[in-house]
Amino acid sequence: MSQNDFFQRHQATLDQALNAIKSRDYWSPYPENPSPRVYGEDAAQKGEEAFKACLNNYFELEMPGITGEVAGEESPYGIDMNVRYPKVDFDVLIPEMKAAMKSWRDAGPDVRAGVCLEILDRLNKNSFEIANGVMHTSGQGFMMAFQAGGPHAQDRGLEAVAYAYRAMKEVPETATWTKPQGKHDPLVMEKKFHVVPRGVALVVGCSTFPTWNTYPGLFASLVTGNPVIVKPHPASVLPAAASIKIAQQVLKEAGFAPYLVSMVTDTADAPVTKELATHKDIKLIDFTGSNFFGNWLEENAKQAQVFTEKAGVNTVVIDSVNDIKAVARNLAFTLSLYSGQMCTTTQAIYIPRDGIKTADGEMSFDDVAQALSIATSKFLSDNDRACMVLGAIQSCATAERIKECEALGEVVLASEQREHPQFPNARIHTPMILKVDASEQDKYSEERFGPISFVIATDSTEHSLQLAQDVISEKGAITLGVYSTDDAVLEKAEEVAMEAGVALSVNLDGGVFVNQSAAFSDFHATGGNPASNASLTDGAFVTRRFIVVQSRRHI
Repeated sequence: MSQNDFFQRHQATLDQALNAIKSRDYWSPYPENPSPRVYGEDAAQKGEEAFKACLNNYFELEMPGITGEVAGEESPYGIDMNVRYPKVDFDVLIPEMKAAMKSWRDAGPDVRAGVCLEILDRLNKNSFEIANGVMHTSGQGFMMAFQAGGPHAQDRGLEAVAYAYRAMKEVPETATWTKPQGKHDPLVMEKKFHVVPRGVALVVGCSTFPTWNTYPGLFASLVTGNPVIVKPHPASVLPAAASIKIAQQVLKEAGFAPYLVSMVTDTADAPVTKELATHKDIKLIDFTGSNFFGNWLEENAKQAQVFTEKAGVNTVVIDSVNDIKAVARNLAFTLSLYSGQMCTTTQAIYIPRDGIKTADGEMSFDDVAQALSIATSKFLSDNDRACMVLGAIQSCATAERIKECEALGEVVLASEQREHPQFPNARIHTPMILKVDASEQDKYSEERFGPISFVIATDSTEHSLQLAQDVISEKGAITLGVYSTDDAVLEKAEEVAMEAGVALSVNLDGGVFVNQSAAFSDFHATGGNPASNASLTDGAFVTRRFIVVQSRRHI
């Protein structure tokens, strides 16, 4: 097989991706509908069988430096997993990855992009297997695990490839430089420009979105010539391992060292991330997770370019609405989806204490809060549907946090435990809504990860917007939603969003939700507030992963 075969096979997809990041319209090559008509009649069965074959078994990967086995995942749905993974001495692994980097670098952008596109294509074909892994490690419901863990994650990986490919191709390989010298012969030089990777990259995965938050950094680094180590969260290893196995197969078929993509696994009791992240030869780090560890990486991994997505206080401001029922239904889904275990889920909902205007007249603060409570309860009234949307609570610490937060305010909607129809040992909890006053900022201005939100009584909409700006600027956020029928308020909201560096959604009351973002169109995070120092995906996310080295000589 020629190393260019993959590029030629997928060039049309790459061209479409390049057009999509320019037009920002809807586009995806990876169908989000898990229909047999799309993925094949037996795709779902084969995917489940492949997942089950991993359970109580050793997951083999090709890497230098394997010294033993690591295990420890526990499913939030209560099934036994006992998947064992290679334990790696990264002091052995990293030098081998560095040695393999030269041939990967010299292959050039076209070959590297082709390999990455083939990996993504095969990941898509294995979406059902990966979805089962995402579901049983993260706790996502199956449909969300399929979509977010499969096609939507693949979209974000392809998006990173497209941005990086465009940036690399903007650098010419050669140029002739001619400077006129008046009566004398011109100065003429031949120049060469080399796109050079920075070195071994590290992607530190999270427990809740083990593919969606891993693929962007993985593919952005890989396509720009950097070998990549994935260090998955010890609670969510399987989806990363399955992805890496596919990447290794493609790299090997293309004639490269399969361990250009490798995995270092640890346990909660014996973590290795700090030591790995500060290794002198780790030159790029992508991290999704807590403020504490994200800040630690930024402050201590000085030898690397560090890209972080951390915690924040995602916010909605309600000023006035046309249809409160439609708004409440939209927010009910937002608060319920994956039990609020998303970096984009709304936590703070600011409402004037004097109430809001609706098409049917004035509505008091308490009535708006009650409308949210009723809509959420109604949405989750069918237990089977509720369990599919809620998924399971990934961490016991999150379940404990729900109970602890009950004392932070007046409970408008209590969190309930539910029994899953298929998995009786699953951790299922419905959302909790608390009522507090704007003066109690210490209660609502810290991230409370999980299905926990606050309705906050403010002096006015102007006060709401000012609080939103202040809290986001200090604590960070990835999403801001505003509901208003007043154009002046919406103009002010745009200004707040720019000042705070946060993405704004206006008057969402239909099939789009504030906690969802679309690849190729929506920028996920901005890098402009404490919740992140990078955006998925913009030019800055990819161009810092390579340098340009030139040479020149007289002709």
